[in-house]
Amino acid sequence: MHVGEDKYDVFLSHASEDKDDIARPLALALRRRGLRVWYDEFELRIGDNLVAKLNAGMNTSRFGILVLSKDFFGKDWTEYELNTLESLAVTEDYILFPIWHNISVEELRAYRASLANIFARSTANHTIEEIAIEIHEIILESSMLY
Repeated sequence: MHVGEDKYDVFLSHASEDKDDIARPLALALRRRGLRVWYDEFELRIGDNLVAKLNAGMNTSRFGILVLSKDFFGKDWTEYELNTLESLAVTEDYILFPIWHNISVEELRAYRASLANIFARSTANHTIEEIAIEIHEIILESSMLY
């Protein structure tokens, strides 16, 4: 198992530019299915220490969702989250769910080649609802193993 006791099923990492198109609708779709989602709009309050809240969210989640887009790469916060989530995936029992949003495999490889080796879903080929259903099914299946 990973660092912390599970408080969340998934941690959702995204660029603020992708919030309206995919991040918020996906977070809400996962919540409707009963999943515990760490999503900034659900968790952050005035006065919170951002690094502490991010670390707590990532370390007490079983899975990480990465909404990978051109806007995602090159930002300090998303880079921090990506580095932390990749580390958890290597050192702990932590699975990443990459979602490609308006980005090609070539562009993804140019930013972070290692992410192109993780089976992903793309918003070009799947609806948010389809992606939420698949993530939910995988989490339910993995819950039966513990």
